[in-house]
Amino acid sequence: MSSSETLAPETGPPGPVLEFPDNRLLIDLCGPYDQYLATIEKALEIQIVRRGNFLTLLGDALATERAAQVLQMLYARLEGGRGVEPADVDMVLRMGDSADGTGIQDGDQIEMPINAGQGIEIQTRKKRVEPRTKAQKAYVEALFKNEMAFGIGPAGTGKTYLAVAVGVSMFLSGKVDKIILSRPAVEAGEKLGFLPGTQDEKVDPYMQPLYDALNDFLPGKQLAKLREEKTIEIAPLAFMRGRTLSNAFVVLDEAQNATAMQMKMFLTRLGEGSRMVITGDRTQIDLPRGQASGLADAERLLKSIPKISFNYFTSKDVVRHPLVAAIIEAYEVEAERALQRDD
Repeated sequence: MSSSETLAPETGPPGPVLEFPDNRLLIDLCGPYDQYLATIEKALEIQIVRRGNFLTLLGDALATERAAQVLQMLYARLEGGRGVEPADVDMVLRMGDSADGTGIQDGDQIEMPINAGQGIEIQTRKKRVEPRTKAQKAYVEALFKNEMAFGIGPAGTGKTYLAVAVGVSMFLSGKVDKIILSRPAVEAGEKLGFLPGTQDEKVDPYMQPLYDALNDFLPGKQLAKLREEKTIEIAPLAFMRGRTLSNAFVVLDEAQNATAMQMKMFLTRLGEGSRMVITGDRTQIDLPRGQASGLADAERLLKSIPKISFNYFTSKDVVRHPLVAAIIEAYEVEAERALQRDD
């Protein structure tokens, strides 16, 4: 818990003393009940003492220097007229100076959305989206620079969410004419049996995470109109056969559940002016036993092809509840032990 005006016993050697002249912005920097200061204290194992418009940092020299950098970056964000939320504190703690290494190269086909001093930013109709880890940042760069990109890693790392955000951003800026989102309609270890209703009612449960992402980025009425006009399509992977997807931003989610033949079929749908993103988690394959995953097959066959990028995530990139990262790590440890026993 942050020291704030009620001072806790001061621990650790004295570090930087930072002055923040605008008291209103300082309040926003500290967060409700100094929540953001407490987050920084816990993450870096330091103490922050607040007196008036000054913050004194106590603790290890490297840690207090890092905390000073984090606080100054967040304050600069506020000075630029942008808010600070818990996700922003988490992002700056994870990424450091996100303005470094943006990956811009001469001749890039699409200009990446770089906000001066803040790194990569994806603008949608309802919100701005920023990568919150270095792996996410590299992934977003790859989405803007490559015609085909793979995002591979565990649940909660933002693979699909960021891909949909980039797709919406490109659509709104006129870079593509359509957004097509797809998933294999594979049951996650359960036999659901015959589902009643129309075709849409049968497949919608499988597609719900894609609807959720779109609803974060587009107003409901606009999204409904775009879906009605087929400008935005959400469809099972099987419905892609026979199509050529031109001038579109295309996402295949849960690609680990595509068979090798389905993956080949999907990848060869790529048409002129399109971008294709394939996301998946190799640890959550729901295909029948003995059926090879098309994601692993594509990774093996396509790794050396230029302009196809592969980005990988780990439990350290999980941006859901902290327990999700701990759960993933526990399963990873158990998987490693199982491999050692087999050897």
